[in-house]
Amino acid sequence: MSNFNMKVTPEIENLAALCCDNSKLDLSLYGKYDVKRGLRDLNGKGVLAGLTQISNVNAVKVVDGKEIPCAGSLSYRGYDIKDLTRDFITDGRHGFEETAYLLLFGKLPAKEELRDFCLLLENQRALPRNFVRDVIMKAPSKDIMNALSRSVLTLYCYDKNPDDISLPNVLRQCLNLISVFPMLSVYGYQAYNHYLRGKSLYIHNPKKGLSTAENFLRMLRPDKKYTALEAKILDIALILHMEHGGGNNSTFTTHVVSSSGTDTYSTVAAALGSLKGPKHGGANIKVVNMFEDMKKNVKQPDDEDQVRDYLKKLLHKEAFDKSGLIYGMGHAIYSVSDPRAEVLKKLVESLAEEKGRRKDFALYSMVERLAPEVIADERRIYKGVSANVDFYSGFVYSMLDLPIELYTPMFAVARIVGWSAHRMEELINTDKIIRPAYKNVLEPSVYVPLSERKKEA
Repeated sequence: MSNFNMKVTPEIENLAALCCDNSKLDLSLYGKYDVKRGLRDLNGKGVLAGLTQISNVNAVKVVDGKEIPCAGSLSYRGYDIKDLTRDFITDGRHGFEETAYLLLFGKLPAKEELRDFCLLLENQRALPRNFVRDVIMKAPSKDIMNALSRSVLTLYCYDKNPDDISLPNVLRQCLNLISVFPMLSVYGYQAYNHYLRGKSLYIHNPKKGLSTAENFLRMLRPDKKYTALEAKILDIALILHMEHGGGNNSTFTTHVVSSSGTDTYSTVAAALGSLKGPKHGGANIKVVNMFEDMKKNVKQPDDEDQVRDYLKKLLHKEAFDKSGLIYGMGHAIYSVSDPRAEVLKKLVESLAEEKGRRKDFALYSMVERLAPEVIADERRIYKGVSANVDFYSGFVYSMLDLPIELYTPMFAVARIVGWSAHRMEELINTDKIIRPAYKNVLEPSVYVPLSERKKEA
């Protein structure tokens, strides 16, 4: 048997315990040395680590010299996300490509510029010959984010100039990745679905003239069919996930790794590893699973008292995964409201109507209303708490019949645009490797020769 499949032995468990015992820190020292755990203070405000012009996330306003919570706002290159999405919805056009242009180049495109940019992405929407067969199909993974990372790193080998970090070359690489991320994600899932689950294999080519959202649904579904409303809502969801300031974990990772001077493929793979974490990109999966557990354990999901009791059990670590969390509620920055959740919720009801899931929508709406009250009653909170974008995005993906394995890759399909913009911003403006300080709090030890060391009991 391969050592990669070896079991955790008692010896390894003992070594892990030794590692834990000798690595624990006195948490009071964080306060003593004024170290911000997670690079955030108690109010969730991040430590200022850089400057950006790409996007802005705000959840406070200054009144009489004091910061107070307010409705959250998110802007891309100075444009409010609500204004951008409102225009796309009103005009009935898909906005992923237009928003990508805005984030990458800092301006809204004219019609001719948008047409040329869409054609540029369209012409890049192809993988190297036999890449699907030789890379994606030969090592299918149950974790599509890992498969996506492997594909990105392998694309390095197909690039004739992978290590050149001049802006034109990096932009070329970023545009290629933006174009092929939907294919890498869907094909990675199809390989898993076929080889590891024994289902039929479908590999559909993207079709020219379709938007990113339309092509994603077309490639995923066996019959290639989707409704206009489905594509419209998926397009909006992609826009809302495309960018969220320089301080979120995966984007900060992009800045850190880019500052070392490494190649684009290594940088994006690092960002994917960050996004994969359940505290970051995997949160909407937790929301969907939490609601499934709720429907199984609450006899009358339309009864507010029963739902409230379940939410209390969540906080008391008596229900679902016993983490003490109500998933989809609260955010590191937003308090009063998450603008992305507000935009998405306005479209969710119409999709729930089309899909025959009005009861589910009613339950989500009830939990969104009750959860802040329950949390406030049970815990001391330093700022307000509200539904975040993950609260509704998982519900949207479930109504679009996206397999749960693609929820986080779906996030990556959108966020590759923001990562690309931030990578170029880092390379353009900064010539210093990002290297924060860690304070050592361990006293010096006196060296003991090997012959004199005693095994600990």
